[in-house]
Amino acid sequence: MTNYRRNYPAGGIYFFTVAIAERRLDLLVQHIQHLKASLRDEQQRAPFYNLAFVVLPDHLHAVWRLPRNDSDYSSRWRRIKAGFSRSIPPGEPVSSSRKARGERGVWQRRFWEHTVRDEEDLQRHLDYVHFNPVKHGLVSRVSDWPHSTFHVRRGIYTPDWGGRRDFLEENIRERE
Repeated sequence: MTNYRRNYPAGGIYFFTVAIAERRLDLLVQHIQHLKASLRDEQQRAPFYNLAFVVLPDHLHAVWRLPRNDSDYSSRWRRIKAGFSRSIPPGEPVSSSRKARGERGVWQRRFWEHTVRDEEDLQRHLDYVHFNPVKHGLVSRVSDWPHSTFHVRRGIYTPDWGGRRDFLEENIRERE
């Protein structure tokens, strides 16, 4: 088995990208209640603070802060993915290698993780998470996407933040 090199500072803040195996399916939004339940169950089992979260049809992004003496985000994601997979009806395509291992094939085996370095890095990742549905063309305004923590972070963002035109104009001004 490959030994992935991950950064595990206890009490760290992390950005994650987690994707389903078959990227053309919309399993995550189709079964959003099961995903939310799996996340809630894991938060009760092994607490973490969810700073930002967005669920798209085929992948999700999250920014978590772990408790002070805890760095085990990998086990949390393994249990969240397993709980979600067990809760949805079978039917997704399964490769022969996954069949041989007895895997369902709902999720990509790995996930992408980035350790947040400072406040600027944190803000950049929070913005990325919330703007992602606009980036992927799912909505024209961030506030129109229902599967995001943007709706509970109104004290930080204005309700009209992240409309494609406004966001692009803002970034162009910053580069000038």
